[in-house]
Amino acid sequence: MLKIERHCEECVTRLRLSGRIQLNQIHYLKSAMRDGPPPKILDLSEVTLVDLKVIRFLIHCEDEGIELVQCPLYVREWILREREESAQSDPCRDD
Repeated sequence: MLKIERHCEECVTRLRLSGRIQLNQIHYLKSAMRDGPPPKILDLSEVTLVDLKVIRFLIHCEDEGIELVQCPLYVREWILREREESAQSDPCRDD
């Protein structure tokens, strides 16, 4: 089960996520991100499980300027692998 807590600290909105995040819960997360001031930080300190679609969603969030903090090591490594695989499979990329 996914739990989302919103914390506003001065000019920064932080969403603290707890539990499992799966594909069918991304729409709840997107909805929480639209409510109130847009989040600038996703706190993943209590995330226990994610799937590939969630990893891709988190990559998109980072690309949009949302900071991922307290990211579990396995999630960060998976994000890095997914970015690397994506870059290798994109023939139009100039790396």
